[in-house]
Amino acid sequence: SPPGDSYGVLPRPCHALVLLNPQSGSGRALDDFQAVVQPMLAEADIATTVFVTERPHHAHEKVRDEDLSQWDTLVVMSGDGLLFEVVNGLMERPDWKEAMKKPLCILPGGSGNALAASINYYAGYDHVAKKKLLTNCTFILCKGLYTQMDLVSLSTASGKRFFSFLGFGWGFISDVDIDSEKYRWLGSARFTLGTLQCLAKLRVYQGRLSYLPMAPEQGSSPAPRDPPAPVTNGHLPQPAGTEGGSLPPDSLLAPLGQPVPAHWTVVPEEEFVLVYAIYQSHLGTNLLMAPAARLHDGCIHLFYMKAGISRVTLLKLFLAMSRGTHLDLNCPHLCYVPVRAFRLEPRVAAGVMTVDGEALACEPVQG
Repeated sequence: SPPGDSYGVLPRPCHALVLLNPQSGSGRALDDFQAVVQPMLAEADIATTVFVTERPHHAHEKVRDEDLSQWDTLVVMSGDGLLFEVVNGLMERPDWKEAMKKPLCILPGGSGNALAASINYYAGYDHVAKKKLLTNCTFILCKGLYTQMDLVSLSTASGKRFFSFLGFGWGFISDVDIDSEKYRWLGSARFTLGTLQCLAKLRVYQGRLSYLPMAPEQGSSPAPRDPPAPVTNGHLPQPAGTEGGSLPPDSLLAPLGQPVPAHWTVVPEEEFVLVYAIYQSHLGTNLLMAPAARLHDGCIHLFYMKAGISRVTLLKLFLAMSRGTHLDLNCPHLCYVPVRAFRLEPRVAAGVMTVDGEALACEPVQG
């Protein structure tokens, strides 16, 4: 592991709050928890309180309002969407700085288990899915080691702010994610079917993409690490219950509606098949999108695909992505750049945007 990463250890005995969505994936999360997870946790001296969510935002409200001091860790057994609720619920607490130090654990219980697959990969385990992935992630919880994870602050033109742990997307990948919801019962095969359907009606999206590269281009003057006058969060409404300015400021960003800072790069093309900013290695159990990503690398791995790509090439890229070899194909339409911040301004509100797999209305956004 990189020298900068420090690890904490859960106490023994340990008390975990398990937030579980019984509807996630193909609806087996509760059975899998009782059959696979609970016996392992009992051996490891981890006691559990299981909170079964009954509706959207239920987990969000619980972690936002509850006294969390009785639990040593919060465990999410669902898809990535429930962890998104938990992270954003914690960030709405007046004591978010303290609350965010509570170790979080993800156990795969959905059809999209990107963070669980990423952590499995970082831990050096073989590529696995379904029950094996669940067993590996439960074993990580039993060992009790935890470390830091990056979050990305996303803000939209309409004034919303989200904290995201996985990725932001627009175009092809987001369409697959949302259009395939109706095939949830298929488990992860829903994404395969969705990919083929979206390939059939391949769309092009118009917009402007800008970013702050991770490292300054060779030969140019080094980009300042922070703009001289940090932009405060004043132009965004604060979530209820937080003192103004108490959330971390978006110090690398100019307000939406103003031009991006001068040392940013603006992509010359304005027609895209997809834009995806990912901060973990995996986009799904079988999609190793950013093999270089690590949990705490301070980096947004920005991918974009320019219009003009053929359906056959796009399908080849997606097949290669199951092994993480898509960049080796040297496709001129697929671009990858590690960045510290990005902005996307759609020309018209077309298509759906997603944050951590959850749908957003299409509008300018930056992170």
